[in-house]
Amino acid sequence: MIKLLKTAAFLLCTAVATPAMAQDFDKGLVAYEAGDYETALQEWLPLAEQGDAKAQTQLGDMYFIGDGMIQDNSEAANWYRLAAEQGHANAQAYLGYMYFSGTGVTQDYAEAANWYRLAAEQGIAPAQTHLGNMYSNGDGVIKDNAEAVDWYRNAAEQGNANAQFNLSVMYLSGSGVIQDDVISHMWMNISGANGFARAPEHRGQLEQFMTREQIAEAQSLARRCMESEYQDCG
Repeated sequence: MIKLLKTAAFLLCTAVATPAMAQDFDKGLVAYEAGDYETALQEWLPLAEQGDAKAQTQLGDMYFIGDGMIQDNSEAANWYRLAAEQGHANAQAYLGYMYFSGTGVTQDYAEAANWYRLAAEQGIAPAQTHLGNMYSNGDGVIKDNAEAVDWYRNAAEQGNANAQFNLSVMYLSGSGVIQDDVISHMWMNISGANGFARAPEHRGQLEQFMTREQIAEAQSLARRCMESEYQDCG
């Protein structure tokens, strides 16, 4: 009975503390954005130690960048892991990057793919793009161009310019998808419009092998795709 009462009291305290914890997190965020890293750390560290995934992720960022403290990739990875294991999507994506690059942890492509996948399944576009790259190259997973295309498309339809470029390349080469110059041009055009620096040059090279009619069709498809907010992309 005593154990049950203690459990109930703990749950009650947790429920009551949640709004205050949110306020403390917001105070830390305001301080961080103002460049007051000392105050941000004072607000976030207690929350992180209590298991708040958002605060753990922010501490990971601070250690990774070196904001207000000595830069420490290993410590960053530790905080990201705590948040990632609670399902925090951004922390999962960051941890995926650290395993992929060997930053703060021993490089492990399979582990990177695992964390990227968890983040990708929650809709994090950069994680979807990285996971697409891993399937395209066979890094930590069995090479699968069709799977790569699926992840690139998921990210591309969220407006990720890098994924749009990669998806264009897959259509151009016919890797994991039926080869299609028009659709390739469409995604390359969209990628360039979204600021991907390499896209205009590659689009120009592609146009050398396309008819005027094909280019006009691709441009029309690109406009329709963007105007529909990626709901109608051919």
